[in-house]
Amino acid sequence: MGPHLPRRREATATVRRRGLDPVPAVLYLTVHMLGILVLAALCASQGKQFPPVLFSWDSDWYLQIAANGYDGVSPTMLDGHGHHHQGTAMAFFPGLPLAIRAVALLPGLDPPRAALLVNLAAGLVCAYGLVRLARLVTGSRRVGLVLVVLFSAAPMSVVLVMPYTEALFCALSVWALVGVLENRWSRAGLCCLAAGLIRPTGVVLIAVVVTAAVVALARGRSGRGPWAACLLAPLGTLAYLGWVAVRTGQPDGYFEIQQRGWSSSFDGGVSTARFVLETLTTDKDTFVTLTAWLVLCAVVLLVLCLHGRLPWPLVMFAALVLALALGSDGLMFSKVRLMLPAFPLLLPPALGLARRGGLTAIVSTTLFVCFGSWFSAYALAVWPYAI
Repeated sequence: MGPHLPRRREATATVRRRGLDPVPAVLYLTVHMLGILVLAALCASQGKQFPPVLFSWDSDWYLQIAANGYDGVSPTMLDGHGHHHQGTAMAFFPGLPLAIRAVALLPGLDPPRAALLVNLAAGLVCAYGLVRLARLVTGSRRVGLVLVVLFSAAPMSVVLVMPYTEALFCALSVWALVGVLENRWSRAGLCCLAAGLIRPTGVVLIAVVVTAAVVALARGRSGRGPWAACLLAPLGTLAYLGWVAVRTGQPDGYFEIQQRGWSSSFDGGVSTARFVLETLTTDKDTFVTLTAWLVLCAVVLLVLCLHGRLPWPLVMFAALVLALALGSDGLMFSKVRLMLPAFPLLLPPALGLARRGGLTAIVSTTLFVCFGSWFSAYALAVWPYAI
């Protein structure tokens, strides 16, 4: 991606490499603390209690599955059409509930507190992975730190704190991509296997890791590592889809549950295109209009990634995440959240801000953090529909 930025303060960087650099963690926690404060303030202005808002929407499903298993989910839990069928809970992958259940075994932790702890740890792991990824691509630690701030403050990044799958999936994805770029195939395969148990977007990571492994094998310079990645990468997703197929008695049982409960299926982007066109040409709510513009911004960022010649595995990952998020129908207001794992899209603006430096970069980054914090808080505290 263009020439490497010059490294500064080499002596300090050498010292940091000998231990754990605290700066990515501090930046990640600071941005999210600001977002939580904005959410709390907006909840207060709406007369809502803060904790229930933080554990709303799909959080209930993950916490119920973590506490009671798939068969013990309360019948009061309803799908997108207001129904509860046998197997409805199987629309949610098991990785996050399993992690919550394991951490909840610690003394003094119930599933909600365990979920916050799981996502806190996952978010920090993701932050360090983003710094590593940016350094591999640009040679600059500064770009990585800016990338952490942009990712932490992205619209709908509040779900990185909530009992949602984004934090855990992004942490596994970024380290799988680091593994690909560093030719550490076992790491890439294992991270991909775990990510495949977290959410259906795992198929995107599988495609990237397997393709990169095949390319490495074709070049004949990576030994047996790529074979291991090819074998490990799809196991998580295949295991869960197979389990659902056995439980439902249908080979496409998972997809049937998704379609029946949430009308979620791939339509090539027709519904998303219609939503954007109608929103930008008719009188719509401000939040709806911003959602449409954010969808368009994501597409523009993908073009910038191609223009900036990012490593192809990163571009492929971002493009497939967008294709999966924007190419399906269902709830349009979830699109911004579903695009969050496409974090390579933030590399071009992170590089631009890092190169610019000074007051311009500080003001631009601050405005982005404020907008992202407000958007996330508004989506939970004011917006009446699911995210």
